[in-house]
Amino acid sequence: MANLELKAMAIDVPGRAQGDTLSFCMEAGQIWGVLGPNGAGKTTFLQTLAGLRAPRAGHIHLNQRPLHTYKRRAIAQQLGLVFQERHDDFPATVMETALMGRHPFLSPWQMESADDIELTLEALVALDIDHLADRLVSTLSGGERQRVSIATLMTQNPAIWLADEPTNHLDLHHQVATLELMAQQAAQGKTLVMCLHDLNLAARWCTHILLLYPNGQACWGDVASMLQPSALETLFNQRLQTAWIDGKPFFIPAR
Repeated sequence: MANLELKAMAIDVPGRAQGDTLSFCMEAGQIWGVLGPNGAGKTTFLQTLAGLRAPRAGHIHLNQRPLHTYKRRAIAQQLGLVFQERHDDFPATVMETALMGRHPFLSPWQMESADDIELTLEALVALDIDHLADRLVSTLSGGERQRVSIATLMTQNPAIWLADEPTNHLDLHHQVATLELMAQQAAQGKTLVMCLHDLNLAARWCTHILLLYPNGQACWGDVASMLQPSALETLFNQRLQTAWIDGKPFFIPAR
């Protein structure tokens, strides 16, 4: 189990001089949804959590230790990131790509073990792409590629999952199946942080919400307190109607 703690951290968004500082802890078993309009800094936030960008101010602690003091390999053993879009510059099969998730745990020139291969096959089955194992990733649809990215993260098996729009390109069935899989990971003690554009997926699956505004303001808390229609209408500059289904809010854009 692992946690990420933000201590007066400010996201460094290009062209934005100011912004609220963030101070909270993302704990094992929690599913954080990051919501905001285009350009609010959601992707930059995830990249900062992953140590790929420096914060403008403040600090990030991974397991009570400053993130910047870790080597990249040590970070990759604890934390994994699914990007919004994947770029496959070299020809590789689905199996070969997903197996790369084990590389942070291998020494240079070390071959993957039978256990690594078994873990990878389990991830392909979980993402419903085992029948594509020998296909080149470059021949897949956008949704299939997205599931390869998530299978690679599952193969990596970090304690903290960061996902930038994990349902991007997915059809309805695979949206639900993927988020069910991620919820299962949280139930097993993983920490999940994901950027989403679909308010209804956030309402159904997240335990906590971070709202990022284009002007740099931010607020956070449990899902019930954050997903208030008035706050969301201000956030997205869009009037909403709300229905309740199975005890959870369902948000509908209104004219």
